[in-house]
Amino acid sequence: MRSAGVVDRFPDLRVLVVGDLALDDWLEGEGTRLCREAPVPVVDVDRTRHVPGCAANVAANAAALGAHTRLLGLIGADADGELLREAVRRAGIDAEGLVTAPGHRTTAKRRLLCGGRMVARFDQQDHHPWAAGAVAQLAERVRATAPRADVLLVGDYGDGVVSRAVRDAVSSVRSRLRGPLLVDAHDLRPWASCRPTAVTPSAQEALAVLEHESGERAGLLDIDARDLLRRTGADLVAVTLDTDGTVLHRAGAPPHRTRPTRPAEHTTGAGDTFLAVFGLALAAGAEPGAAADLAQQAADLVVAEPETAVCRHADLARRLSPGRPRRVLTASEVHDLVERRRARGDRIAFTNGCFDLMHSGHAAYLEQAADLADVLVVGVNSDASVRRLKGPDRPVLPEEERVRLLAALAAVDAVTVFDEDSPTDLIELIRPDVYVKGGDYTPEMLPECPLVRRLGGEVRMVDYVADHSTSSVIDRIRVRAGAAS
Repeated sequence: MRSAGVVDRFPDLRVLVVGDLALDDWLEGEGTRLCREAPVPVVDVDRTRHVPGCAANVAANAAALGAHTRLLGLIGADADGELLREAVRRAGIDAEGLVTAPGHRTTAKRRLLCGGRMVARFDQQDHHPWAAGAVAQLAERVRATAPRADVLLVGDYGDGVVSRAVRDAVSSVRSRLRGPLLVDAHDLRPWASCRPTAVTPSAQEALAVLEHESGERAGLLDIDARDLLRRTGADLVAVTLDTDGTVLHRAGAPPHRTRPTRPAEHTTGAGDTFLAVFGLALAAGAEPGAAADLAQQAADLVVAEPETAVCRHADLARRLSPGRPRRVLTASEVHDLVERRRARGDRIAFTNGCFDLMHSGHAAYLEQAADLADVLVVGVNSDASVRRLKGPDRPVLPEEERVRLLAALAAVDAVTVFDEDSPTDLIELIRPDVYVKGGDYTPEMLPECPLVRRLGGEVRMVDYVADHSTSSVIDRIRVRAGAAS
């Protein structure tokens, strides 16, 4: 299966992520003077960004790639826990599986940037064991939800959340999993009994597995693939080598080496991206080597971004198919765009239609819609939807051409296709501040209007350009074709 086809399947997959969670905070400002107490800059922080970290970042990547993503983990009953829960929801992740543990502090990693460069990182972590009741509740949720997922991703970074009880829960449902089990763990040895489909250790973590049994210090050249596979219990071992790429080991095949990644100032979250894409690609039917190559390309995109970043479906699809218009997005990508812009205080407008045979009436109405907000999202009826609404001889232009034309207009910020007769699902996803339709409609004619208002938005009708419609254009073509014959 081609890589582009694999990525196209991501939105059909259900992903469950289990593991240690963290709140990643990025504090940024300018330093205009040195501190009197020490030779360090005084940073006037003017921007703080709260994003999911550790296993929560694995989930954020899966969600950004379009998959239906649920996260299971523990958070403290504190302000950082609520910030993390909100960041998870903002990333489009199902946060209902998060368990709050009273009396425990949420792990937080805060990075201070001065003039765009990191000058300090300060972590807050509770080193006390998690409450047994909270861990038991998490383990029960693993048993209940894992068999329904298409892929199970585990992030065990030594914070104590993924304890023996949780590992036992994974082991108990292993035979009932619908898809692959992937584990990223600082210590892989306890996971061997779960028989992971794949593990993704760093070089140091892979060597630690080998050193434990032999008692001798090993080097990268000493890695025996068969021994590594046996000791981890995995079918696949993808050893990540930072900018040197990844080496994939599997039984009965020579090592597969991905290409090196680009040099980067930081690689925050690149391993999380690799795990998410590797797991999704395997679940989508990719051959292991191709899945590793795809995951490496995704990690390569992330290390080029500042701070804790995720690989979005549109960015990965564009890398694989450079001809895809930049503004044509999936529904989940539109959600991500809208949430990011709304967080900046921008106003969101939404409109929809068939947009078959674009004409000046369409352009005028879209320009007016764009003037009502900072972001204009256009929902386009799929070919099947148009046929149901307009008849078997429509659309004249297939959806690929219709969305490409819309994406070329300066007034339009994003275009997405929907297959239903009504865009109500998109409206619920986007929650537009203003819903815009042409003046040939009235609010009473539109069943979407009550939903928009219930979600807190307003409905605006813009000017209708007389004698400009797709039907009238088709009629004129037919008249002229008849006259010519």
